[in-house]
Amino acid sequence: MADSMDMVQQRVQEELARNLANATHRPTGASEFFCMSCGEEIPEKRRRALPGVSLCVTCKEISELKSVHYKGSAL
Repeated sequence: MADSMDMVQQRVQEELARNLANATHRPTGASEFFCMSCGEEIPEKRRRALPGVSLCVTCKEISELKSVHYKGSAL
């Protein structure tokens, strides 16, 4: 029979696995060929590296910077 420490360790491992799955989850849809923000072509290497990508690198960086700015966080 499992003691309380074994159950705690099992719960910690399950939570860690769930957190890792959430952190590494990426969209699985088809990538866009053209940026949804500026209309520029998204390079094939980027589309292959990030399934479901919809923004070019420049627009994604701008989006992330705006997000940080509006949240008031530091980079």
